[in-house]
Amino acid sequence: MQAIVLVGGEGTRLRPLTLETPKPMVPVFNVPFLERTLIRLRDVGITNAILPAGYLPAAITDYFGDGSRLGMRLTYVIETEPLGTAGAIKNVERYLTGPFFVLNGDILTSLDLRAMLARHQQLGGIGLLHLITVEDPSAFGCVVTDEADRVTAFLEKPAPGTAPTNAINAGTYLLEREVLDLIPAGRAVSIEREIFPLLAAGTKPLYAYTTDDYWMDLGRPEQYLSSHRHVFEGKMPIDLSASAVHAQVVAPSYIGKGVTIDPDAVVGPYAVVGDYCHIGRGSAVRDSVLWDSVTIGSDTEVVGAIIASHAHIGDRVTTEPGVVIGHDACVANDVVLARDARVAAQKE
Repeated sequence: MQAIVLVGGEGTRLRPLTLETPKPMVPVFNVPFLERTLIRLRDVGITNAILPAGYLPAAITDYFGDGSRLGMRLTYVIETEPLGTAGAIKNVERYLTGPFFVLNGDILTSLDLRAMLARHQQLGGIGLLHLITVEDPSAFGCVVTDEADRVTAFLEKPAPGTAPTNAINAGTYLLEREVLDLIPAGRAVSIEREIFPLLAAGTKPLYAYTTDDYWMDLGRPEQYLSSHRHVFEGKMPIDLSASAVHAQVVAPSYIGKGVTIDPDAVVGPYAVVGDYCHIGRGSAVRDSVLWDSVTIGSDTEVVGAIIASHAHIGDRVTTEPGVVIGHDACVANDVVLARDARVAAQKE
């Protein structure tokens, strides 16, 4: 069994976090999200993964290399221009030898891939799509099924209140290789808008696999931040046993290696602090995610913020919820960052 992990997106909704870091490399509890995805594949016996990349690909290839560090074999296919979800799959056709998983590179989920594979083998269709149910499906692709779980229709982002179902495409697919024959080569192709409707109308069934697993699209800062809280709350299983312990840390929190916290500072609850961060005297960090090597000055309050690597936050700074601070950014002393503010480094 092989897997394609779609990692070509630019992550524009996460800027400034993704100005220097491709979206799949954004850390979740101090580990690049893509690494967590690959380990998840490896742990169910899928060690052959293909990564169609386009935006800042060197950050991915340099970090993972050939995949041997993870006990995997990784193949990179660099797109010179965006090909869309199906176009990216078609572009790696030469590496595919049989049925394959496709995973969107920005979905955090507890889905059991072994169980999904077993269901596909039981049904024997041309493909199996993972679905979840949500309260408001208007921001997603709705998938209509019959009583036998066969997909009958797709509706991409229906107007509020008009959706025929609250089951949505959850971004994990298991497809037979013959699906590739339906994807045009050499252009951008959407699997959601072009290929899935063709499969649903075909003679060989396309089936749905609906579960109540944890699922989160990490494409927006508020969702990215919420996912960390959900892990602390036990909704999404991630092993946090490697976290260091500091006397002034309020649980639940996660502290990376080499972190220094002034005795008069308070961290937590719901704080994720990356490696080699420094939190100064009298400061407080809670409900926030700090990447590596972030410096927090004295008497500063960081609440509900995301701060990328090597950022420097001055003394007596206050961040209101929703603030996102990019790589290498500097925030001067005595500043109040208003709710949902975005701060990027000033380039010379």
